[in-house]
Amino acid sequence: MKNLGFGMMRLPVISGPEDFDYLQIEQMVDLFLEQGFTYFDTSYVYHNGQSETAVRKALVERHPRDAYTIATKFPTFMMVPEEQIEELFQSQLDRLGVTYVDYYLLHNIQNVYYEGYDGQGGIVQKTHLFEHAKKWKEEGRIRHLGISFHSSAKLLDRVLSEHPEIEFVQIALNPIDWDSELVQAGPCYEVIRKHGRKVVVMEAVKGGGLAKLPAEAESMLKAAHPDWSIASWAVRFSLDLEDVIAVLSGMSSVEQVRDNTRTANTADPLTKEDRETLSKAMALYRESAPIPQSQIDAYKGLMYHGVPVTAILQAYSICQIQPDPGFSDDNNYLKNAIIEAERIDFTKGLSKQYVITKDGKDITEMIETAVTWLTEHTF
Repeated sequence: MKNLGFGMMRLPVISGPEDFDYLQIEQMVDLFLEQGFTYFDTSYVYHNGQSETAVRKALVERHPRDAYTIATKFPTFMMVPEEQIEELFQSQLDRLGVTYVDYYLLHNIQNVYYEGYDGQGGIVQKTHLFEHAKKWKEEGRIRHLGISFHSSAKLLDRVLSEHPEIEFVQIALNPIDWDSELVQAGPCYEVIRKHGRKVVVMEAVKGGGLAKLPAEAESMLKAAHPDWSIASWAVRFSLDLEDVIAVLSGMSSVEQVRDNTRTANTADPLTKEDRETLSKAMALYRESAPIPQSQIDAYKGLMYHGVPVTAILQAYSICQIQPDPGFSDDNNYLKNAIIEAERIDFTKGLSKQYVITKDGKDITEMIETAVTWLTEHTF
């Protein structure tokens, strides 16, 4: 399975995020290519805007253009005025040192940027981003047009219906997000396939969060396959899904490249027994969170500003056991769920006009603690 992708978002550095360890990065790039993989994923904003430059120095200037494919993204969330869009896109080509990008994405499509808080159109529509991207494709400056997506399956269905020019969608997808109430990886994957588009998987190991599990869960996985790394279970989960162009892994060391390429080069599809074992391990993972899933399930049916309380608590709790809680993908979805449900601009504050109780117990404070944390850590 040659659909492993090299995510250039967590590259090794010497001191700060822009002080790249080029010696190691070049080794990583070379090893990745030697093992038969070609897909490199970057963005205008990664590493404080310097990841594209790192790709040029470590990859483009050292290998022939037909030896690799590059994916990069337009920073939708930067609210770039329309008169600056063409200049920004050309700056990406210049930073990468290429005349065209193989896979170009509008970065972070979600309710707030696509529809706006009032449902009348966000920055994507008001700056005609899709029209610009279609022109770049007609000019040969991009080969394939896609989006990265961070919202509900319902919105994704609408976006793909309204924009047949979208060829692929990048979504967060891993064993824990597959049935997450907010991330909705499974339903989003099915929507993409329903529309006949291709999939790029991001957060395959959930930002490293699925590389280390509770001891009982790890023992269960090791008993099934002693020679598999814990992280490789999550990678394998995505590698054999249908219609997947690339499964991205944000790699930070030569050893991570070696482990991921070894996994992709030797991985057979997970068996039914493997998937059952992985599902049990993920259940243990959720139970290890500050608010265990078994407790969260008791609040089914309760709503907060149109969003299920279970979804809010599940997202908050799973973030707390990630290596970098503030960077987990879950926290980026709550605002979209609130906008979709009630058209509330969460940046202006959420009214606390009601008390939420369960079996006579007031749980409002617990929910508002979760909401406050999630909205403060949204990016």
